[in-house]
Amino acid sequence: MSNLFHKFYVSFYSKTGGYVPARPLSQPIYPGDFFQIKNGEIIVLGNIYFGNMIKPEDINLVHDEHSQAPVWKMEEGVRRLYSGRSSAPGLGGEEFEFSKQVLGFAGYGSFLFSSANRKLVRIANWSELQDQLIIKLTQIYYSFREVFVVTESASTSHWSLAVGGTHDAELEIATATENFGLVDIFDHVDVRTIQSKNVEYYHLQKERMPTFFKAKKLVVQDEKVRTFINELIINRRKHQEWALNFFDQFAAAPPYINPLSNHPECSLLDTLRANELNPNTALLYFKWADMNLDDIALLFPKYGN
Repeated sequence: MSNLFHKFYVSFYSKTGGYVPARPLSQPIYPGDFFQIKNGEIIVLGNIYFGNMIKPEDINLVHDEHSQAPVWKMEEGVRRLYSGRSSAPGLGGEEFEFSKQVLGFAGYGSFLFSSANRKLVRIANWSELQDQLIIKLTQIYYSFREVFVVTESASTSHWSLAVGGTHDAELEIATATENFGLVDIFDHVDVRTIQSKNVEYYHLQKERMPTFFKAKKLVVQDEKVRTFINELIINRRKHQEWALNFFDQFAAAPPYINPLSNHPECSLLDTLRANELNPNTALLYFKWADMNLDDIALLFPKYGN
C-alpha cells in the first residue's frame, strides 16, 4: 500500500512544473513551513515566520499571481466505460434525470485527478532570505543537516482523486446537477458514489486547503562534497593500512570501495572537527536546491506493493 500514490505524485510534479501534493493529502502545507521526510511522510517542524525567525519587515508574500493558469487535471490508466444521462422515479413518484459515469482503472496506482479555481501564495523575496535561513536553520535556531522549506503553496476550491487497486477496478458515480450535455462529471462538487470495486482511494475535497506546494531543500555545496570525498578516500586507505598493522591476525584488505559513491553528502558533515561548522562558515557548506523527483521517491519507501 505504501506505493499506491507513487504514479500520481510523479505525474503531478512533472505536469505542474514542480508542485508536490502533501503527504498525507489531508495535511495543510503553508509557505514558510519547514519539514523533513520520515518513513514516507512529511513531518512539518515549524514555520520561518513563526516566532520572528523572519522579521515582520522582511515578510513579502505574493497572492494569486497564477489564478488564470491552466486547470490542474490529469490521469493515467483510466477509461470511461460508460457516460450518459438516465432517469429514475423520485420520492414523490416524479421522474428525475441524472448523469452517470463508470470509470475503469488499468492497474494498481492508476489514477484520475481533477481540480478547479487554483490560488497561490508565494514567498516573493526568497533570494533575499535564503542565506540568512541557512544560518538560522543550521546554527542559530536549529542544527538541521537535512530540511526542506516551502516556498509556494497552492489551494483549489475543490479537487477529486481516485486511485485504482487492481486491473479491474471500477468507480460508478452520478450527479443530478444539470450539466448541459457534458458527461464527464468526475470533478462536480455534488457528485455521489453509486458503487466501487477495488478502488483503493477516492476523495472529494470540498474546502479550500493548501494541499500542493513547492519547496527548497538544504544540500551540501558541490565543492565541499568533492573535497570531503577525496579526504575520506585518503583517510580510509590510511585506516586500512593502520588496521593491518594494529590487528596483525587479519589478512590483507580488499581494494577500497567508496561507501559514499551514491549518497556522498549523507555523512560528510559528521566528519567535521568541532566548531568547524559555525555561523561564519555555514554558507561555505550549504546551499538550497529545488525539491525534485529523488525527494518524491523518499515519500514512497520500498516495501509492500
